[in-house]
Amino acid sequence: MRDRALLAVLLLTGCASQPTLTAVDTRSENVDHRRLAAAADDGGRGTPATYALAATEGYRMPQLYAGPPPVVGERDSLRELAPTQVCLQVVVDAEGVVERSVLLNDRPECQAGAAAENAVLVQAAQEAVAQWRYSPAAVCTFAEGKVPKDRGDCRDAARVEPVAVSLLYAFTFEIVKGQHIVRQH
Repeated sequence: MRDRALLAVLLLTGCASQPTLTAVDTRSENVDHRRLAAAADDGGRGTPATYALAATEGYRMPQLYAGPPPVVGERDSLRELAPTQVCLQVVVDAEGVVERSVLLNDRPECQAGAAAENAVLVQAAQEAVAQWRYSPAAVCTFAEGKVPKDRGDCRDAARVEPVAVSLLYAFTFEIVKGQHIVRQH
């Protein structure tokens, strides 16, 4: 009896360390997105200029507050799709509105977006990000001697100037047996 209890504990411990998968009975596809680190060169895509902060300045990152996920829906009749990553450069203007998005395929993990059979995935990602809205990024100027430890906190800034930014995202599309798979990490 004690061996069975020990075995049950070991099995539960193994299960607890694995990501949980939940199947949802729909014809939807699983789409996850994440921010990518910036590359050294934007390839001439017209990315907003790099800005060096002065000692009295801080930078507030844009915050996504409305971000519907990409939906492929009936445009693609696939019932199975291995995890396929599509990457976009998203340019957000000083009001927090997406100005444009450009396909990125200059990184090994992003090359699937250039394949003709994945055009519908790229289109779905671009349509989704066109609807995204952000609290804008900003350069915060503080009075001399009043610079906070968190220079991204603009509450006590003497001046807050919203700025355009370029953000890089990777979207992973997956369809398993016609079901939407939700990963919980």
